Amino acid sequence: MLRSAKSLQGYTIEASDGDIGKVSEFLFDDQFWTVRYLVVKTGRWLMERRVLIAPAALGQPSWETQRLPVKLTREQVEKSPDIDTDQPVSRQQEVALHAHYGWSNYWDMVVPLGSAPIAVP
Repeated sequence: MLRSAKSLQGYTIEASDGDIGKVSEFLFDDQFWTVRYLVVKTGRWLMERRVLIAPAALGQPSWETQRLPVKLTREQVEKSPDIDTDQPVSRQQEVALHAHYGWSNYWDMVVPLGSAPIAVP
């Protein structure tokens, strides 16, 4: 079933050891129109800090309870690189973020298919 990104705003992001915060917006790749990160507003536990979570970290959503589990801990999120989500995310910031979480670099996984590259999961 397809869902709009807007319908996921406000969903609770649930780490393996507790809630992280709520989805506030999405950052798109402007070349391929792919969601690269969910911007999560952490609430009081991290003084309203906004953190970036890659879609690769998401588990199976619960549509009924509006919860998105992630394969992360609260400590990992707390210690994640501080990125100003009001500015474009630089490659250096992405490298630091992906290294911190151990995520694969999506920019290294582009395979040409016809005339348009696609990201390989």
